[in-house]
Amino acid sequence: MPIELFMIAIIMGSVAFIYAAVGHGGASGYLAIMALFSFSPDVLRSSALVLNVVVSAISFYHFHRHKHFELKLFLPFIIGSIPLSFVGASISLENHIYKIVLGICLLLAVLRLLGVFGKENPIIRSLPFGLGVLIGGIIGFISGLIGIGGGIVLSPIILIFGWGNIKTTAAISALFIFCNSISGLLGLYLFNNFNPLPQLYLFIITVALGGFLGAYFANTKFSIVGLKRLLATILILASLKLIFI
Repeated sequence: MPIELFMIAIIMGSVAFIYAAVGHGGASGYLAIMALFSFSPDVLRSSALVLNVVVSAISFYHFHRHKHFELKLFLPFIIGSIPLSFVGASISLENHIYKIVLGICLLLAVLRLLGVFGKENPIIRSLPFGLGVLIGGIIGFISGLIGIGGGIVLSPIILIFGWGNIKTTAAISALFIFCNSISGLLGLYLFNNFNPLPQLYLFIITVALGGFLGAYFANTKFSIVGLKRLLATILILASLKLIFI
């Protein structure tokens, strides 16, 4: 096994740890790492979505186990997102366009990780059902198009509008990501765009371990502020590479 591949696997596991701690699958992080190491754009979406499924499932298990999940809040988002995630995954963008779109999304992920937007609203409000379906649909389409689960977009929206607290948002995002990723993978497979890395099994092992530990510590008083900043730096570098190189 090449040393570089092993190092990338360790980094992937670390990314999963950070993302799982906030209820995310980590696709934006995996895409950033693969971009930095110049993986072919053809394998990015498929590989990131598979890893997303693993980590988001683990993350959801932990948050649901601690009774943070609210089905009523989750349903409108997922009703809108699943069909459009499938549609987005069926579309193949040209490589240079895909890189630019992905680079912009990574910058949004940076802002979320650094807390620029998506801070908890002290007043909890009810989500209008139709608005939830619309928001879920838009996020689902973008998610399928670039190979993410959409939690990095959904969670700050929930927090900004006060539809849930931080823990509830993490639980909602985790299951949202899981469902979107499954839908996206199905779209990729049916339209012959499913092309994961041959070495993906190694990454699955490390992200599963990292995701389990991250979700576990998220329900303790463990702080990952410093780790979030480190990951934000990595995402910025990957974004700049995708957009300008």
